[in-house]
Amino acid sequence: MATGSVPTSFSGLRRMDCNLGSSKSVDFVRVSDMQRITYGRRKVSVIRNSNPSSDIAELQASSEGSPLLVPRQKYCESIHKTVRRKTCTVMVGNVALGSEHPIRIQTMTTTDTKDVAATVEQVMKIADKGADIVRITVQGKREADACFEIKNSLVQKNYNIPLVADIHFAPSVALRVAECFDKIRVNPGNFADRRAQFEKLEFTDEDYQKELEHIEQVFTPLVEKCKKYGRAMRIGTNHGSLSDRIMSYYGDSPRGMVESAFEFARICRKLDYHNFVFSMKASNPIIMVQAYRLLVAEMYVQGWDYPLHLGVTEAGEGEDGRMKSAIGIGTLLQDGLGDTIRVSLTEPPEEEIDPCRRLANLGMKASDIQQGVAPFEEKHRHYFDFQRRTGQLPVQKEGEEVDYRGVLHRDGSVLMSVSLDQLKTPELFYKSLAAKLVIGMPFKDLATVDSILLRELPPVDDNDARLTLKRLVDVSMGVITPLSEQLTKPLPNAMALVNLKELSTGAYKLLPEGTRLVVSVRGDEPYEDLEILKEVDATMILHDLPLTEEKISRVHSARRLFEYLSDNALNFPVIHHIQFPKGIHRDDLVIGAGTNAGALLVDGLGDGLLLEAPEQDFDFLRNTSFNLLQGCRMRNTKTEYVSCPSCGRTLFDLQEISAQIREKTSHLPGVSIAIMGCIVNGPGEMADADFGYVGGAPGKIDLYVGKTVVKRGIAMEHATDALIQLIKDHGRWVDPPAEE
Repeated sequence: MATGSVPTSFSGLRRMDCNLGSSKSVDFVRVSDMQRITYGRRKVSVIRNSNPSSDIAELQASSEGSPLLVPRQKYCESIHKTVRRKTCTVMVGNVALGSEHPIRIQTMTTTDTKDVAATVEQVMKIADKGADIVRITVQGKREADACFEIKNSLVQKNYNIPLVADIHFAPSVALRVAECFDKIRVNPGNFADRRAQFEKLEFTDEDYQKELEHIEQVFTPLVEKCKKYGRAMRIGTNHGSLSDRIMSYYGDSPRGMVESAFEFARICRKLDYHNFVFSMKASNPIIMVQAYRLLVAEMYVQGWDYPLHLGVTEAGEGEDGRMKSAIGIGTLLQDGLGDTIRVSLTEPPEEEIDPCRRLANLGMKASDIQQGVAPFEEKHRHYFDFQRRTGQLPVQKEGEEVDYRGVLHRDGSVLMSVSLDQLKTPELFYKSLAAKLVIGMPFKDLATVDSILLRELPPVDDNDARLTLKRLVDVSMGVITPLSEQLTKPLPNAMALVNLKELSTGAYKLLPEGTRLVVSVRGDEPYEDLEILKEVDATMILHDLPLTEEKISRVHSARRLFEYLSDNALNFPVIHHIQFPKGIHRDDLVIGAGTNAGALLVDGLGDGLLLEAPEQDFDFLRNTSFNLLQGCRMRNTKTEYVSCPSCGRTLFDLQEISAQIREKTSHLPGVSIAIMGCIVNGPGEMADADFGYVGGAPGKIDLYVGKTVVKRGIAMEHATDALIQLIKDHGRWVDPPAEE
């Protein structure tokens, strides 16, 4: 792979003939046929550096053989342990944000801001639950006027929790509310730019500069007022609401999200205002993680140290919402990034506080003790773009009696640990694996478990239990059992689970020739212990680091393992095996799985999951596993929902309508539906969805296909049926499966 070094701070390359488009600030150079300069043995176009910096970035091909060279920029303090990124302190009222302070917890009210009494009551309820900061939507002058009453009423009741005004499209409203609230959130995509029409615009350098001057003219008064009153600010980019100008330059991308925020940050810095934080929110956790990493990488280059507000927007409700938030927020916390967080759920705002606290505690613990592994060199992981490392799926070998090709799934596998007791009721057991039954016989379906781990085999003379297992093996479901069990009570065609010691001693050679092996690895072993992997033909590897190892990080040990495998061209599939302790709270399990496995899957590292938790409901563990794979954009087994958490702008009962839509459409894997209380962030919020159900006016719903509105003003009582008809019209509907 070609590598090289260039300064990390690039200025524009403005040539339309080299397929780069027009660019203000890019983080790559593209190899082209143009004879510009020689790079290695190839000709490349170079982006010249107008702001010389001592920081140097190593360039590498974005993938093997790719013509795209990307810099390996620093995006966190350490790649081998959790070290919190050093930031300045930003004061939000009486609450300090930054690396010298605890990770702060916040949420957002859902009441009509003009209803002062209801909003005050909800803020108090949120504060009583333990939130550090509360955000309130402020659409117009009447809401801004109500904010003064809200603030005064809370102070009179001895509630001094800092209040944040959420502003879109309304600079004058921001100026008004800055006189009473502690912080202003501005969206760079719509504060000074018009709402995106998703038009491809052509800008000359002069045109672009005029646009920046317009932004400065509109934004400067707010910055000056925040300085005068000692207010904080959040420059909060949303993936779904980038301006046409930004998208024309950078595309609908993490790069565009960062540049959109930097335009506003440069104005703040020009005016010597530094009491602000950044956020880079998206409903897709992968996009969200990439955007924050790129933001931090750019801040390292610039020498900036502003804090980060983390969040996955429109995460949804229940376990789905908690899982998406854990994947996005938890991944960044493991890298030491994040100073305040919000878990956006389509639930009452006070219900966000508990999962938010659990996530914050997980991140604080990891950074306090600096969980990690011994230093290692990382050359293969992609920080800023998603490229999946796909392990070699099992292939059929000559002479094998059963088909092993189905023991893993190409889009991500779910393994489950089962007990001998479950084998006593075969039909219930098969149903618990989500198998389809035909005359009592199991068959694999869309969301059927791929393989099972059976720590204890039934006695050799227990014909019923062994028949139950044989029927699974016959439909290409893998059965994994420990080496000792397979040696003493052999089950035909089962796969033997071995550890590195059993491999190095040769104990596995006592098995019949051709027995499939599954190898359990911690990831933090000495490299010489891992060398034995070169000598075996493993069907898969289970990455299994006990949670009792508090100082050692699962995420970093797995990254180390993947580096070793890549360095040695070992393409074994790797399953993330997490054994949770007895009595773990469900939210801790979801958040722990989302953080510890999701942080790897969003980087394309891993081929599936095996989650174990004593006494937890079997269906819950299976569903959590599939939810995690879908949240990481891997295996799609049910309808995907992009559902906003509601706020004062919401034009209908979001929780009730969301439940209705889910009840009627949850059986459509591969279909994504956005359920949005309003369209404040623009139709770009539906960028991740096939269909959109959006509040257009009180009692009226607009329906979208992608980013395009196709029906307006539908009466709410008919809107769900109209949505279903729209899905049918586009050939995406199937009838729900009949109950067995």
